Amino acid sequence: MNSPHCDLDVRPILREGGEPFSAIMEAVAALAPGQSLRLLASFKPIPLFQVLGARGFEPSAREIGNGDWEVIFTPADAVPPAPEQTERSSRSASGGDWPEPVMELDNRDLEPPEPMVKALEGVESLVGGQTIAVLLPREPVFLFEELQARGHRWRGAFEPEGHYRIVIRSGGPGGRRS
Repeated sequence: MNSPHCDLDVRPILREGGEPFSAIMEAVAALAPGQSLRLLASFKPIPLFQVLGARGFEPSAREIGNGDWEVIFTPADAVPPAPEQTERSSRSASGGDWPEPVMELDNRDLEPPEPMVKALEGVESLVGGQTIAVLLPREPVFLFEELQARGHRWRGAFEPEGHYRIVIRSGGPGGRRS
């Protein structure tokens, strides 16, 4: 039997210009076993899908009007985390069906938006199914959205040194899926 979900409305925090990530993580830490988190936000929190996915939660999102979103993060106790979420700082992307990266880019010293632009240029040069590894100064929130829109897959995590390493797999010829 699942416990009722815990509700967290981060819209007031966002309206005041605050960062709700710590409140979200505190709510996740306080969940009972099997309990879901129902999050209300003023945007679709796509980067949070990967963060909580790595903690064993599956998102279910729907727009509720006025640009607001309801996302229910449900524990996926019966489903092991996907390889994209568990391969944290491994230099190898060969887990499962992923080939080794054909190139590595170090974009840590570039000023925004150059890290994202260079990463996208690199992935667009790949043949479908090839991978590229990119080092970034921070978690690439906007890059995730672009990769998803272009049909690419990725694995990423913070490295012990503090930077973010992402391995991107091309979705097809010219970077797009047919």
